[in-house]
Amino acid sequence: MIWYPYEQMKTMKTPYKIVDAEGVYLYTEGQKLIDSVSSWWSAIHGYKHPELNRAIETQLRKFAHVMLGGLTHEPVQKLSDKLQSWLPGDLDYCFFSDSGSVAVEVALKIALQYFMNRDEARRTMVLALEHAYHGDTFKAMEVGDDEDYHFVLNAYGQSRYVVHIPTETGALEKAFAAYHDRLNCFIVEPLLQGAGGMRMYDVSFLKRARELCDQYGVLLIFDEVATGFGRTGNRFVADLVLPDILVLGKALTGGCIGHAVTVANRRVYEGFYDENPSHALMHGPTFMGNALACSAALKSIELFEQQGYMSKIRKIEAITRREMQGFSDPRVKEVRIMGACVCIEVYDPDTIAGYQQFACGRGVFSRPFLNYMYAMVPYIIREDELVAVLQTMKAWFAER
Repeated sequence: MIWYPYEQMKTMKTPYKIVDAEGVYLYTEGQKLIDSVSSWWSAIHGYKHPELNRAIETQLRKFAHVMLGGLTHEPVQKLSDKLQSWLPGDLDYCFFSDSGSVAVEVALKIALQYFMNRDEARRTMVLALEHAYHGDTFKAMEVGDDEDYHFVLNAYGQSRYVVHIPTETGALEKAFAAYHDRLNCFIVEPLLQGAGGMRMYDVSFLKRARELCDQYGVLLIFDEVATGFGRTGNRFVADLVLPDILVLGKALTGGCIGHAVTVANRRVYEGFYDENPSHALMHGPTFMGNALACSAALKSIELFEQQGYMSKIRKIEAITRREMQGFSDPRVKEVRIMGACVCIEVYDPDTIAGYQQFACGRGVFSRPFLNYMYAMVPYIIREDELVAVLQTMKAWFAER
């Protein structure tokens, strides 16, 4: 029996069974649905992209996977080289893993050990954001701040090692004043907090965070698992403000295969580069650097570069703003738009109960949660398809 995610199995509705997928469409046995959430924001090229499939098939004829313990291979070398040349600043050192949650764990482990290697044993604390979501593994949950996902941690009580703050400069400065000599890192989802409610904030907060991290020697971590590859309207938010550690996943492989990477700058990497064996990073996911995933990631980046994806994202944002202009409803608290993300936040979650079924009846797959109805569409979506998604969102309020 399948144990499904984020569901009370006793009361869950029967999931939609997908028998095929192509472009922006998911196909059930009797219907086709525009996927308005890109398979949890990962399928930026849509489904069954011939070039992505070909890249995987070509590598599969050689081998699907070999471990990186004592071995290496061309796809992982090429992907590491590509990311080194493609990412900003000196974000040059790639540690691969098999999911975004694990990649966040690696980033947090690196930040802690970086200071342990320097005999700065007081730096055991992490600064994070309120409403943060960084994944469902244990340290990722600890730096997260959403009891709808992570209430299980109540069994341990409040963490002594994590401080959460709102995205307000005053709160940021106050936290650094109080904890700076005990912090090893500040971790954020930059500009857009995804599972915490599609919350959006200004880049000035990140710029001030960078200044304070520099002032007090704290590492700045950007979790761009959801925000990377254009979702905020920026290629990476790291292009605007440079972190010390960058975490990528989801769209890294175009949503084809699970894969992620934690990328460190030279300063961080050199904190481990030593003749002392105890200073090595003792971490090694079995499927890190998977050859099929690396091949898909290389082709995904190539498509992103060569097919003008940033212009596609700008068009998605422009169409979204046009279609949502003037939309209001007394049940709606706020409409938020950033890049290729739109969110309608309602006051009462009961307001959007049943929306998924309503949307499917109109040919759109959606997955609202809590108070949030949102869309994060594949970048290849046509204007008429995007309009259909947005009109469906508005129709729910007009017809209820």
